[in-house]
Amino acid sequence: MEKWDLYNEQRQPLNRTHNRPEPMVRGEYHIVVSIWTVNSKHEVLTTLRHPEKDKYPNFWENTAGSVLAGETSRQGARRELLEETGIKVEEEELHFLRTIKEESAFVDLYIIRKDIGIDELVMQEGETVDAKWVSLEELDEMIEKELIASPVAKRLQPIREDVERFIFNK
Repeated sequence: MEKWDLYNEQRQPLNRTHNRPEPMVRGEYHIVVSIWTVNSKHEVLTTLRHPEKDKYPNFWENTAGSVLAGETSRQGARRELLEETGIKVEEEELHFLRTIKEESAFVDLYIIRKDIGIDELVMQEGETVDAKWVSLEELDEMIEKELIASPVAKRLQPIREDVERFIFNK
């Protein structure tokens, strides 16, 4: 069973944990990480959610997930990237962009540059079933066509310019 550390609305630890399948209590938060992987061809890595996922099956997304109890945000980001794609990174390679506060989570957004072939990725059983590199224009089109999971599209909106600057080294 997945356990998350709990925080108050100021992101101060409550010194309690939450069991994932249980509903969150209003006013309590956990930490989620969202990692945008980009390559030197100015493309963004997207993965396809497993068709049997409860939420957003068969939608494209970036790598994301909840930080487990006892982990730091960067440790969780590193683990999620490895679990969902097989990409190994060091914590210091993850560039922090910002935090977005959602209904029951603080979402820490990261970006990383990695050149890796799709055939080198390892999809996580039950989580991801496919992957592709897309340009920012293609990503925008996927969002417009509602092919990207809506939380991912929402989280990208406030950092879109940051992602573009990072991709093009501006």
